[in-house]
Amino acid sequence: MADSPPALPLPALHASHGGCWLRDGAGTTRGVAKGDAIVAAADTPLLMLNAPLVATRLGYPDLSGLDLLELFAFIFPARFVVPTPKGLAHALDLPEPEGDDAVPALLQQAAGAMLAQCEASDWPQREGAWTALQSLTRQRWPWAALLAPRIARPDNAERWLFARLPEWEEGADRPQPAQIALPAADVAARLAALTGAGAEERPAQRTYALEAAGMFGPRQRDGQPHLLLAQAGTGIGKTLGYLAPASLWAERSGGTVWVSTYTKALQRQLRRESRRAWGEKRADGTRPVVVRKGRENYLCLLNLEDALQGGFTGRAAILAQLIARWAAYSQDGDIIGGDLPGWLGTLFRQRGVAALTDRRGECVYAGCPHYRKCFIERASRASAQADLVIANHALVMVNAARGRDAAQRLTRIVFDEGHHVFEAADSTFAAALTGDETIELRRWVIGPERGSKGRRRGLAARLADLASYDEAGGKAIAAARYAAEALPSDGWLQRLVEGAPSGPLEELFAGVRATVYARDESGGQEAGYGLETEAAQLEGDFIERAGAAQAALAELRGPLIRLSVRLDALLAEPPDWLDGAGRARIEGARHSLAWRIDLLAAWEALLERLGGPADPEFVDWLAVERAEAREFDVGIHRRWLNPMKPFARTVLEPAHGVMITSATLKDGSGGGEDGWNEAITRSGAPELGLVPDLSSFASPFDYAAQAQVLIVTDVPRGDVAALAGAYGRLIESAQGGALGLFTAIRRLRAVHGRIADRLARSGLPLYAQHVDPIDTGTLVDIFRDDPRASLLGTDALRDGVDVPGHSLRLVVMEQVPWPKPSILHRARRLAGGGSAYDDAIIRARLAQAFGRLIRSRDDHGHFVVLSAAFPSRLLSAFPEGTPVIRLTLDEALQRVASGAFGAPVPRENPA
Repeated sequence: MADSPPALPLPALHASHGGCWLRDGAGTTRGVAKGDAIVAAADTPLLMLNAPLVATRLGYPDLSGLDLLELFAFIFPARFVVPTPKGLAHALDLPEPEGDDAVPALLQQAAGAMLAQCEASDWPQREGAWTALQSLTRQRWPWAALLAPRIARPDNAERWLFARLPEWEEGADRPQPAQIALPAADVAARLAALTGAGAEERPAQRTYALEAAGMFGPRQRDGQPHLLLAQAGTGIGKTLGYLAPASLWAERSGGTVWVSTYTKALQRQLRRESRRAWGEKRADGTRPVVVRKGRENYLCLLNLEDALQGGFTGRAAILAQLIARWAAYSQDGDIIGGDLPGWLGTLFRQRGVAALTDRRGECVYAGCPHYRKCFIERASRASAQADLVIANHALVMVNAARGRDAAQRLTRIVFDEGHHVFEAADSTFAAALTGDETIELRRWVIGPERGSKGRRRGLAARLADLASYDEAGGKAIAAARYAAEALPSDGWLQRLVEGAPSGPLEELFAGVRATVYARDESGGQEAGYGLETEAAQLEGDFIERAGAAQAALAELRGPLIRLSVRLDALLAEPPDWLDGAGRARIEGARHSLAWRIDLLAAWEALLERLGGPADPEFVDWLAVERAEAREFDVGIHRRWLNPMKPFARTVLEPAHGVMITSATLKDGSGGGEDGWNEAITRSGAPELGLVPDLSSFASPFDYAAQAQVLIVTDVPRGDVAALAGAYGRLIESAQGGALGLFTAIRRLRAVHGRIADRLARSGLPLYAQHVDPIDTGTLVDIFRDDPRASLLGTDALRDGVDVPGHSLRLVVMEQVPWPKPSILHRARRLAGGGSAYDDAIIRARLAQAFGRLIRSRDDHGHFVVLSAAFPSRLLSAFPEGTPVIRLTLDEALQRVASGAFGAPVPRENPA
């Protein structure tokens, strides 16, 4: 848009921590007080960018207006934009605003440019716009009146959404992959082709690729996969290092490689990098590379249809229309972390986006009118035909645990971000008998509560044809429905608080809640936070309640098992009326039944052991989950003491080749076979008697010249004012570009509240998780896009954040990241060597946080820890050669401000 159309002559408002600016339709901009800005916004609709964020800045939650992000989502569905004035200017090819006072003028220009796009003959997203606008007009969307004269009614009826989406096609199962070995010369040649002519030569990357190739060879013994543990420091180029042999093996064997990640950021990077090896599409139009996620990540078209037809009202109905616009142009329907803008859901201040996914297992499969266009089914079938499937650790483990058919077998797996495999296995193989979990099971069996909205259907409705055809199946459904009445229903938590539980499960949860509060020894210190206690030394009354609950769960599991048997029989000898779509629906019901039967069995086993001796394989505890002083769940939890035991059996044992790779696999202490012992234990190899191959590649960066670790010794622990002052002064010294990491949300909020306004007045914007109404992925996008911005966050930002270049030049940790002293941690600490176990966790966290700082050879930065009590034994977490200096805050400020990096400082001897 080099020749920008006229600006839209409507008043525009911009508010930041630095102040508020209002521009009228005649083009006059003036600074205004917050109260005046609120009055102006209440008087007439104002142009603004990200209304919820502006509302937060003004302290006026009911603010509304003409939000340019909503307009952008309508005109450019499935297109990326950083939701800041600078980001919007770049997306529309407009000049960046020079300061906050210039933003209102930009908003008027941007609005004019986007509205003009609607009248352009080359508008790529025109189809469906007129139809969607009619609905948005009826819903009184503020932009509708401005768009109506600019979007002409099409001559022919539009192919909108459901008519526009392509149908997926069934494909034959892929044959078993050929058993081949990869010659070293061929792997090296493939790597050279992927890196491209003239690329920097990386000997370590070449060796890494050759070692990765070994996992693709034929397996020698059943249950004994090739297992490679590979530590590769930042800058080695490990992504292309394993994609080179992976693409070669897939090409020659006809098999599928699964690459598993922990973060969505790495999944996006893998999708980009994989195009070098496979391209975008095959000659037949199919995709050789598929990103696969859990069902809850994809838009459910039936949920969307319900929302469009009255299931959503008010602002949520507008959100549904904008998501419908996106769905028609989305690459894969990935609504969580895909090409749906992460900021879209936050504009509507509710969880409307999540409500459009299949979170409750209520899918009717072939019974859905949109089944042939379903994004979830398309991804599932595409992954069965793909050469490379990019997934996350949890999905890989769930697929393996459920024993997918041969077309979905995971025989070659690369776990990138492998230091998170233990954590992912810990969650995947856990059991949690809680109020939220049981009420969802009740809804799945019985259907929605009377008077509730939505399309949730009970088991009887989903399998009505079976009930009418098969008497035994019908009786099983009726028995399951009757037994499910014993599960908690809506309002269960309020009844617990009032002391009036209903049914055996609610009685049990009442006992859990009473026991947790009775045993709480925090003295009120943990007000507002979750509480827990060991599932030990329980009184007889509690054990009786557990027994009654166990019996109720068994009463439900029995008919579900009988129903599963009837479904198997129906598929074995199908009646005449069972067509292909009906068969697919029955198979889907079988899958849903299978994992709920397993879930019930796990709950029963958990309750059965409560009255007996503790099982050394597991850690059990009772918990009341709370947030912001509000209870939201109650239940009993079970974790494996060592979750790599089920991981080894379900994931490693069936596989032929597995690679676990990361920049921080080994413990930096240097002890125990050069730090490998802990990594081997956390890989699951000992559970199968495997001796994994080990490889380690140091980062090629010159940390002595590129980074310094500064341990500040004079910021008192627990002094929030001093902590905030240190953060503010450090960010000012670095002139932004700071990532602040916290171990507690309340301290993060306290620090942000004390320094955000001051920094903004200096032209240094500060954003924060748990403060700004923006999702984490978008916060990182904003941070990456503005070298003067800084970002405060918690654990989610300690790992998986890739911000190379000048935008990230300072990492500040408020303190040593000690493990949370939970019951589960206490048990593992006792089994894992006491303080040495803690130290290994802390070193890993420090290494991961430091890894955010230096991402390329051109990066420079300081890593600051505000902790006088930083043990010397933890210093080995940092790369060899990195200068480590203990100093005062004033001295640290001088070093950060100068941007100078001295010669290596000798490492202190571990204590």
